[in-house]
Amino acid sequence: MRVSIYIPTHNRLELLKRAVESVLRQTHEDIEVIVVNDGSSDGTDQYLIEKAASDTRLKFINKPKAEGAPKARNAAIKMATGGFITGLDDDDAFVETRVAAFLQYWDLLVSQKLQPACLYSQDVIIANGDTVRTSSKRGSVNFEDLLEFNYIGNQIFAPKEHFMEAGLFDESLPAWQDLEFFMRVLKKYGQAYLLDIPTQLYDDSPRVDRISVKSEKKIREAFRIVSTKHASHSARAQQLLMIRVFSKFYGIRPKPRDWIHFLRKGFWMGGILRMLRETLRYP
Repeated sequence: MRVSIYIPTHNRLELLKRAVESVLRQTHEDIEVIVVNDGSSDGTDQYLIEKAASDTRLKFINKPKAEGAPKARNAAIKMATGGFITGLDDDDAFVETRVAAFLQYWDLLVSQKLQPACLYSQDVIIANGDTVRTSSKRGSVNFEDLLEFNYIGNQIFAPKEHFMEAGLFDESLPAWQDLEFFMRVLKKYGQAYLLDIPTQLYDDSPRVDRISVKSEKKIREAFRIVSTKHASHSARAQQLLMIRVFSKFYGIRPKPRDWIHFLRKGFWMGGILRMLRETLRYP
């Protein structure tokens, strides 16, 4: 079974080389890696041309200008020929058994009469070249869980039709594109299951060029859109999603108008305590 791996990239050539090599070294050899060069100006285009000439499993799209990671991912997914698809960020890397382990676990679950929406795995968290820790993600995730936190992480493994039928990544979202896409996959196909071994090296080194969006304006706009699309069925769901805006990761604190909006959704002591914690959080 062929597996397609997509990698969007922009001006991170040396990191990209590590990512690509980690895919090409997979023990499961029936793979294709599709790199979408999103308007890089650091020699990425020439590297891809030369690398693809030596390994036909590498395919690429060299775009003349940057249009964002969601659009790059979607272009690669549409181009993919594999029965299964997963992704990789250009600053991360795969353990060499990742693809094989996902395929084996998918078959095991199906043999037990389970139909996964997608799979995800534990990560080895590294920073500045050193291993910091291994993630401890929960064993399964459903749609409602994602309202509280992205328990999946940044990548899923699923049949191509799950990506296509769920509608791919929303290119109009200013942030939370991964989260919102995972929500649609789980809404449509059910439960996500954890492969409880670390199969990805997740680079958490502090860098100015990280993909993660921390703009307050963009985070608040993403919340508004995602809440409308996925949390309008429940006031508690809207409260859960709202609390995420004020996580320490983004550095955004609740304002008086946020408290008014939150309390109008209903009394929830646990949520009030979490809002209070974020309001009083030290910088």
